Amino acid sequence: MSSDGIKMDQASAQRLLVEGATLVVLHVPVGTEFGIDLKSWNTADRFKGVKMIPPGFHYVHYSAVDEFGETAPKIGFLHTFKKSEFLIKCWDPEEEDLHSTAVDEETVERLKSNLKELDRFLGCYPYDTWNQWKELTNHITPAIVERCSPICGFVRSALELEHCTDAARPRGGESTPKRKKRSGITVEEKEDELLPDMKPKPGTELRLSKIPNKQYPDDATPNEITKHSLDSSYALDTFLKKLPLPMEVLGEMQLAFVCFLVGQSLDAFEHWKKLVSLICGADSAIPERRAIYYEFMKALETQLMHVPEDVLCDIVANNNFVYHSLRKLFANIELNSYVDGRLKSYAMRFSERLTAKFLWDFSDLQEEDEDEAPVVVSIE
Repeated sequence: MSSDGIKMDQASAQRLLVEGATLVVLHVPVGTEFGIDLKSWNTADRFKGVKMIPPGFHYVHYSAVDEFGETAPKIGFLHTFKKSEFLIKCWDPEEEDLHSTAVDEETVERLKSNLKELDRFLGCYPYDTWNQWKELTNHITPAIVERCSPICGFVRSALELEHCTDAARPRGGESTPKRKKRSGITVEEKEDELLPDMKPKPGTELRLSKIPNKQYPDDATPNEITKHSLDSSYALDTFLKKLPLPMEVLGEMQLAFVCFLVGQSLDAFEHWKKLVSLICGADSAIPERRAIYYEFMKALETQLMHVPEDVLCDIVANNNFVYHSLRKLFANIELNSYVDGRLKSYAMRFSERLTAKFLWDFSDLQEEDEDEAPVVVSIE
């Protein structure tokens, strides 16, 4: 592990020597891909961990590498490091993973007392990416990390799955025979039917808050269903009321994003997309949730501006999901007379920066694209 590229002023270095946390990882095989936050390396034979970790939220991740150089699916854990914390993890060669059980106190004290000797086997935290990481995670609190982390303690890019009944599947509902009899089945539903009946092994999945399946209340009239289908404010408020604090929606959005960006979790990516769609699709909620919308645009811009180009291509695939979601948001902000001038101005400047960077066209916001226009259905 190299410290090349780390740019740190003397004052910061001195502070992190005292306040920085230390992560010791024992018996990690040579060549393992190991990283923290936005950087990763292949370990050498002397590697024993990372030092001078700034206090706060971090994502430690790793992938076992076999004799042919093939990399295993990524595994990691979320941790809020305290000042001067000393954390030890030990490699399990059979599982090719870090042990989930805590290291005994005797080993901790022995390594602590021998810290000067251990120091030369520790790589420095990649400080050149610290500001970028803080921008990507500034709404992630210790409470959110504790609430959303998998019970098993590790985030896996390839979830452990087990068989289940069709109704118990995450996207389950009607039994397979009933679904096959329906006409007008979508391509997505056809693909869903071909999948085996599997669900994540309990305790291994991220515990992200459930997003409402319905946009409207149970007793909604046809007119109300139409209204709520065009404006996701009801669904957004339903979701926010289930959180300990409404602003935690931004922390969850950021957590889901970094679990995708760093941890390669597709489940996290799907949750991130649903949150972006839910927030961008609201209209009447914008003036009431002004602070959330201001911070949402800041957080989303950071995510879009800092991700690698190949990752961004994945994000905007599927008919440029982010672009169409933002067109809805900008159109709602532009037309909503209850939205204050400062938020309107910020949204306009945000759209201009996106146009400059990605050439996304946000002109004529009140004119809907043909594929985005609502379909009117007559009820007999």
